[in-house]
Amino acid sequence: MDINGISAIVTGGASGIGEACARALAARGAKVLIADVNDEKGNALATEIGGAFAHVDVTNTQDIIAAVEAAGEMGPLRALVNSAGIGAASRTIGKDGSYDSAFNLDYWRKVIDINLTGTFDFIRIAATAMSRTEPLEGGERGAIVNMASVAAFDGQIGQAAYSASKGAVVGMTLPIARDLAVVGIRVNTVAPGLIDTPIYGEGEGSEAFKANLSKDVLFPKRLGYSSELASMVLQLVENSYMNAQTIRVDGGARLGPK
Repeated sequence: MDINGISAIVTGGASGIGEACARALAARGAKVLIADVNDEKGNALATEIGGAFAHVDVTNTQDIIAAVEAAGEMGPLRALVNSAGIGAASRTIGKDGSYDSAFNLDYWRKVIDINLTGTFDFIRIAATAMSRTEPLEGGERGAIVNMASVAAFDGQIGQAAYSASKGAVVGMTLPIARDLAVVGIRVNTVAPGLIDTPIYGEGEGSEAFKANLSKDVLFPKRLGYSSELASMVLQLVENSYMNAQTIRVDGGARLGPK
């Protein structure tokens, strides 16, 4: 699919992996709408890449609809990259044997709401808009790329909520691709491994921590670059024969229990 001149939405696009994806799409000529809750970084990046910014909480359907409508004004909406997400570790039970110290269900619901339900809500709204566009050669109307994680397969201690949310994103990839095939929309998922983003901080301590993480990576023996992950996302958008797949981008890493 030729993405020059189309509009594309990247959720969580103000920083990290989402930012790299937004830059990659813009470099190919797409008009990118960055959907994020970070107004300052989102607006600055949108200005830099010639796109637009929309303040979007992915748990708010009206925010999603507004973003999709805004993207449609920039050009035919043909690409969606779902990169918004959260994650933090918490064990299923506490150390003191009390019910109160067990995994906080409010936190569980928050992770599922953002990582899973937010992803699906954006898909159903954006795909509806894509279905109204004129089909390209071969009947193609658009491409959706979701962001899962290798934690969907190799969930570590404390990652029950995060792994559940990302595993569900993997699990819904095929049925949604089957749903949307009738209108010419492809759906794929990327499962990133250990990617070097600002979340790890800076300085000697940060570098030592990242070096320790790299022990699980086969080759190259380092964390991945956001640009490497973005190149896979770009391929999944542009390659019209890629559909219903989940692809690990992890340097061959298989995560241990902790």
